[in-house]
Amino acid sequence: MRHRVQKIKLNRPADQRKALVRNMLTSFFATGYMKTTDAKAKVLVSEAEKLISLIRDKSDMNAIRELKRVLFTEEASRNALEFATKSDRKSGFVRRTKVGQRAGDGALISHVELIIE
Repeated sequence: MRHRVQKIKLNRPADQRKALVRNMLTSFFATGYMKTTDAKAKVLVSEAEKLISLIRDKSDMNAIRELKRVLFTEEASRNALEFATKSDRKSGFVRRTKVGQRAGDGALISHVELIIE
């Protein structure tokens, strides 16, 4: 049973939340890093880890299909596939570091990056 297991909702309806996560994943894999609020960073790390683990276990064509289903740009898909294939790790592909607070509203800011070693 999965009692009390919830998703982080980010104060958005489901369709907006899904679009937000896909946009963040696309930007994240296109650049390799992202600076965002702490709540969004938690969601981003979780989804990026799941996506990388998913495409590592598949052949190249199936991995490309999975990436195109989630990511919007070809560049982001190419970078994600390249990272997943050359990484020797089993998990922990993404690092989240708390940076501080945003000047305007005091929201906690986190820096999320791919761990390339």
